[in-house]
Amino acid sequence: MSGDDQRDYDGYARLGLDRSGQAEAFDSIGDRYDEAFPHKEGQLDAGSWLADALPPGSRILDLGCGTGLPTALQLSDAGHQVVGVDISPGMLDLARGNVPKAEFRLADLADLRDGRLGVFDGVAAFFALLMLPRAEIPHALRMLHDLLRPGGLLALSMVEADVDDFAIPFLGNTIRVSGYLREELRQVVCEAGFEIAGENSLAYAPASTDVPPEIQLFLNLRRA
Repeated sequence: MSGDDQRDYDGYARLGLDRSGQAEAFDSIGDRYDEAFPHKEGQLDAGSWLADALPPGSRILDLGCGTGLPTALQLSDAGHQVVGVDISPGMLDLARGNVPKAEFRLADLADLRDGRLGVFDGVAAFFALLMLPRAEIPHALRMLHDLLRPGGLLALSMVEADVDDFAIPFLGNTIRVSGYLREELRQVVCEAGFEIAGENSLAYAPASTDVPPEIQLFLNLRRA
């Protein structure tokens, strides 16, 4: 990350956005999240790509790991060293029970910008960046780029939607989400320094009627 990019990202991180409200929402949701999203074929396929494309024992960051299911468990079972981070203490408590071989840390995305967790061979970011305002997402992608070793891989998923920091009801709580249409998402990741190695999209209908159907976008990315 260049000095200008770092200063820009630091500025966004100091905006005082109410991420604590997001954490409290997911604390109260707990394992109901996995009940509401029981079928995660797209996420599992993207996780398999990441697990298989990296040598055994690779160090992988699971960003916004939630309960650890399915991604941290999938990557850990494949023999990788998994570090999961999340802003929800309640979700992390569940993750530690679900994936005892992985390491879990309470951290906001902005907390990773100083490289305190080291570098990684791969990153899984499934529906984590959509919790940010659009202004932060390109900076977050460049930060993830710099956390990866040369040639490192990023498995990224977003919901396809032309929204910015939009409040939605979610399992009895309110969260704020952002999204892109797929052509714009491709442009944003390429401008952040990634090559697109593959992509997939699928229509997803959650089990809960409190969460609307969505189009999920999955990009397999390589640090250029």
